[in-house]
Amino acid sequence: MIKFIKQHLVLLTVLFALSVTVLSVTYVFIEFYKLNKTQYVDNIFAKHSVITQIYQDHKQKHNSEVMLEANLAVYKLLIEKDKYMKDAVLHHGELLKSDGFKNIDKTMSFNNKGLFTSVIVSDLKASMIELHGNIYFYIQTPESSVLIKDEELKSYRPWNLLYSYAIIIFVIFLSFFLILQKLRPLILLRRKIAEFGDGDMSISFKLKGSDEIALVANELEATKEKINIILESRTLFLRNLMHELKTPIAKGTIATQMLSSEKQKKRFTSIFSRLETLVTEFALIEEVTSLGDKKDFKEYRLIDVIDGAIDMAMVDRDDVAIDIPEGMMIKVNYQLYVTAIKNMIDNGIKYSTDHKVKIVMRNAELIFESKGECIAHPLRYYIEPFTTANPSKNSFGLGLYLVDSILKAHEQVLAHQYINGENCFIFAHEKALKKC
Repeated sequence: MIKFIKQHLVLLTVLFALSVTVLSVTYVFIEFYKLNKTQYVDNIFAKHSVITQIYQDHKQKHNSEVMLEANLAVYKLLIEKDKYMKDAVLHHGELLKSDGFKNIDKTMSFNNKGLFTSVIVSDLKASMIELHGNIYFYIQTPESSVLIKDEELKSYRPWNLLYSYAIIIFVIFLSFFLILQKLRPLILLRRKIAEFGDGDMSISFKLKGSDEIALVANELEATKEKINIILESRTLFLRNLMHELKTPIAKGTIATQMLSSEKQKKRFTSIFSRLETLVTEFALIEEVTSLGDKKDFKEYRLIDVIDGAIDMAMVDRDDVAIDIPEGMMIKVNYQLYVTAIKNMIDNGIKYSTDHKVKIVMRNAELIFESKGECIAHPLRYYIEPFTTANPSKNSFGLGLYLVDSILKAHEQVLAHQYINGENCFIFAHEKALKKC
């Protein structure tokens, strides 16, 4: 999960910004909707004063029901007489606003004492209710109540707000889409860089345009061309050098056989044999370092790979003990892996006290065990090319350097342990070491 976040940090940052923006805009519009609706309800609730006045006049003057309906009709108001509809509004409608107040009615009257003013105070409660998009006013007095439908007013419809919200959200998502379109070349560029790192030297980084990403991509393209030229020159140089070296070595080997002194003959034969071995190892190193992909990696039985290495080393099979499961499979470049095992067998036999080596498999790791004193330096010292522990005797040359290079191409590393008087050289898995 952490790896995914690191690989897509820019995209996730843009997504986070989009989410925060959308949520913020949505919150603002929700609050604005609530405020707008409250203002709308407050404005239309003021109409209850007119309704209350008409209803109070009706009660005081004892007008007929027809007169009340006529007075209400002037303001597009209709008394709801249907009992079922009235119950539905009162029990299932949404109460928008309610307010209780006292109604004060002053009237002039005469009696035997003369003219006087009578004040009548009554408790009233007005409620505004919404049901199915219609607005109702419910007026309650201590003596009676009435439900009046407003045929003119409708429930609050935030269409303007919704249109504005939809337009803003559309603009935000359009901006996000345009940003992604701008980032898309960056994602493709990352993939191309990964493919180039895996050895696809023909990949093209070139992009059209003049923005920052295009400039970076075109600079990478120019750098890639320079790298290809350097690699081609290096490969050509090494191959020509090795080809030119093989001819004098072959001639020197033939000329050595014409020497009369056996001592001189053995000495020159050893020298030219060593030179031929170095040239071969140089060729293998060049092959390992230029290994671009794993198309040549196939599955083989490990026991067959080891048999091939023993044949290549041209050693007595009795000097190599093998403790490997018969069915153990391994996916490798056969020629390179055989060479790595062959070098380990050579070193094991050459530097062990009994001139024998044992190959075992433990915890999915290939181990080469040989008796003798522990190596004098850390393993990394011997992995360096042409490292010598004792120049007169213990020259490792390119052997372990070549083994280490081959193992790295197979996502493995060379490790060493000294246990119970035995040097153990281990072909360890790189991923397993990273987890430790």
